[in-house]
Amino acid sequence: MDVIGHLANGFATAMTPMNFMMAAVGALLGTFVGVLPGLGPTAAIAILFPLTAVLSPVPAIIMLAAIYYGAMYGGSTTAILLNIPGEIASVPTCLDGYPLAQQGRGGVALGIAAIGSFIAGTLSLVALTFFAPLIADQALRFGPPEYFGLMVLAFTVIVSLSGASLVKGLAMASTGFLISLVGLGPSTAAPRLTFGFGPMMSGIDMIAMVVGLFAISEVFLGLEDARVAITTKIKNIFPRWTDLRRMLPAIARGSGVGFLLGLLPGCSPGVTVFLAYDVEKKLSAHPERFGKGALEGVAAPEAANNATSSAGFIPLLALGIPASAPLALLLGGLMVYGLQPGPLLFQNNPEFVWTVIASLYIGNVLLLILNLPLVGIWVWLTRVPFGILGPVILLFSFVGAYSVRSSMFDVATSLVFGVLGYVLRKYQWPLAPLLLAFILGPLLENNLLQSLSMSGGGLLIFVERPIALALIASAVVLLFTSLALVRYTRRRVDETTAKEMEL
Repeated sequence: MDVIGHLANGFATAMTPMNFMMAAVGALLGTFVGVLPGLGPTAAIAILFPLTAVLSPVPAIIMLAAIYYGAMYGGSTTAILLNIPGEIASVPTCLDGYPLAQQGRGGVALGIAAIGSFIAGTLSLVALTFFAPLIADQALRFGPPEYFGLMVLAFTVIVSLSGASLVKGLAMASTGFLISLVGLGPSTAAPRLTFGFGPMMSGIDMIAMVVGLFAISEVFLGLEDARVAITTKIKNIFPRWTDLRRMLPAIARGSGVGFLLGLLPGCSPGVTVFLAYDVEKKLSAHPERFGKGALEGVAAPEAANNATSSAGFIPLLALGIPASAPLALLLGGLMVYGLQPGPLLFQNNPEFVWTVIASLYIGNVLLLILNLPLVGIWVWLTRVPFGILGPVILLFSFVGAYSVRSSMFDVATSLVFGVLGYVLRKYQWPLAPLLLAFILGPLLENNLLQSLSMSGGGLLIFVERPIALALIASAVVLLFTSLALVRYTRRRVDETTAKEMEL
């Protein structure tokens, strides 16, 4: 069946009442968490992950993907109105979004951000529809050595997820890989790192770890910090036609930059938004307006943000490579339900894949329809004290950790990782490399063991097989590319922070 036929079947399944409701609920909940100051898509998925534990795989992944989209959009609200980015990807939006809010045009900036995100998301999803199956078809020729090379390529993402310190990122990745070894060995079934404790024989549960590292630690940090309430009055959310027509080229350029770079493993929205902003400023006839309230300064990075987010689904679904921390959580969600992202996912579970892709189109439309009229409600919700939200999040977290295996050990595990995550985040140690290595570590180990078994223990098999060699060589190239992009992003964040301190 051709792509259009598969997509049509996907829409038929995605439009069933249950799946459609999960897309709508996910978009609303993701936006709700995303607009809370200091929370981003990673925290949103981690906090709401337990809600999907009682669902079957299709509605669960649809809901998680919608939460991701909603949270990515929600970050623009606090960036524009509070000058508080939920994550690095929202930092460029602060540069012109907050000055626009100070000028009484915050509603227009939010409208442009929503429309730009919708256009960029739609264009990127069309490309996803046709590119992902092609990549998956080519990857069907992979064996264990090729998959090992693919895992090596995936590990280059750690560079972009490490933040300010690559050393800390590598240390956290090593810790994550070490934690993934807990339990029974894949080839010998011998206990590893269990210390004779029975519950650890089955390993560390993914959801318990995610809930602890990202949700419970967020509660501890939120209760410690003072959250600022929004007092700006929002009006004129729908931009004028002249403003929208003037922004279309900026949206198109931001979409192109975001999508093309988003195809590279490790090139997260935090990188592409700065590149899109700089491109727009250099092409502008009035670059002096940027940083003082230029709508293009909101349209381009927001379009790039959504385009990169959509493009990230291509390496995730076709190759099993997550390009960002939220997508690493989605990868974990797929694996929790026994689905291995990669070329075989399109072959063995085509109905699932195309339903999820169709749901992304639906979620993108729902975000535009629901969020523009609900901006006032999102603003009001930011005034709810975190002292009330925190205990509610904790309740969801503990119930979710328990519900997967009905184990109090998992609840205790989530609490331990919550304290660990709080301490690590307090001292600026990145959590995403730990999670990525925890997820990919067993895959890397299994494919390495199978490859060595095929070759009789020789490492030359990775050189003798062209695809495996090409993937490992690509990993080296992408490693240096990621280092350069991270250095560029770090410099731009420092410049942005310095400008904000001057205001």
